[in-house]
Amino acid sequence: MSKITRDLKPKVVLITGGSKRIGATIARLLHTAGMNLVLHYGHSKTAAYALQAELHKQRSDSVLLLQADLHHTDKLTSMVQHTIEHYGRLDVLINNASTFYPTPIGKVLEKEWDDLLGTNLKAPFFLSQAAAPYLIENQGCIINLVDIHGERPMKLHPVYCTAKAGLVMLTKTLARELGPNVRVNAVAPGAILWPDNGMNEDSKQRILANIALNRQGEPKDIAQTVLFLVRDAAYITGQIINVDGGRSLNQ
Repeated sequence: MSKITRDLKPKVVLITGGSKRIGATIARLLHTAGMNLVLHYGHSKTAAYALQAELHKQRSDSVLLLQADLHHTDKLTSMVQHTIEHYGRLDVLINNASTFYPTPIGKVLEKEWDDLLGTNLKAPFFLSQAAAPYLIENQGCIINLVDIHGERPMKLHPVYCTAKAGLVMLTKTLARELGPNVRVNAVAPGAILWPDNGMNEDSKQRILANIALNRQGEPKDIAQTVLFLVRDAAYITGQIINVDGGRSLNQ
């Protein structure tokens, strides 16, 4: 198949953690933009199949689901291979999956370190490595979901912040390693969704008080930034885009 023929087909996007929360919002927007999706999920099988059914009503055979534990590096290569076998191409990798919870110093367990570094840094690295040959072939891109706390540490979360800081550097490193054929950028959300395990109202208000726009963002703010990086940012690579309403302006 010639490159010209391949380019007439919709872009294929692999999204980790693509069945819920921000990942699902990204999936919906990119699908609306005409792209075919490969959605990875870990334990969210019900949500994944519901999202696939929803999107297949709009366009049949446009969403492939893949279940995998991202801590198993061999599964990452398999995900890429399944994508190629199903669609014949890969244009975009979005490393969205993440684990997040506090790890106060003095109480950190090795399994917590392995979990947080594994999901937030190791998996994106090895998945990017597996995807790179196919992304190079199609002049594709990688987008990592980082966090403003990858540069501004959050109290009680040293391991998570360290992992996201590593993902920030991985973004820049991969941009150097894979250029000029593959663009690599990251999106750093601020207060978009509150943690699944809850947050008290006083904590929420303290966060909102430090945001220049004085309000919480929405998942669509992240999704629109991702779409911009995929579709409209041909001369942007190695950049971290903060989507935080100006929260990172505060020292």
